[in-house]
Amino acid sequence: MPTLMVLSQMNGDWSDVDVQELLGKVAQHLSVGRAFGTAYEKDGSLVIPVALVAGGGGGGEGASGSPTTGATVDGGHAHASDAESSSGSGGGLGGLVMPVGVYVVKDERVRWVPAVNANLVIVVTFLTIRLIARARRKSHRHAS
Repeated sequence: MPTLMVLSQMNGDWSDVDVQELLGKVAQHLSVGRAFGTAYEKDGSLVIPVALVAGGGGGGEGASGSPTTGATVDGGHAHASDAESSSGSGGGLGGLVMPVGVYVVKDERVRWVPAVNANLVIVVTFLTIRLIARARRKSHRHAS
């Protein structure tokens, strides 16, 4: 099975790709294990990781062509145009694995410990402040 690096260097020759195996590798990478690892025991507690895992993909192929034949004139030069056709295909995959938190099980009690992404909190806070400031400016303009 070619790796993703090899696939990117194949210059469009995808004939050796086993689609089922490729999708299997994608599924391996879009798992809880990619965000946290497997469940483990620490200090007498069982830690169970939880993650948001999402992925998608798409692909297609098509053909196009010129329905007319004959000569065309472009800037005084005649060009013969036959029924030219072209075809192509393509596809893509995308995925997201984001840690959400862990369940900690100890002495038959379960406790949820959320994962805090400081970067996400900062970006959302900044965007919220910017949105509020923009709304206030807009309301002051309309009030005048």
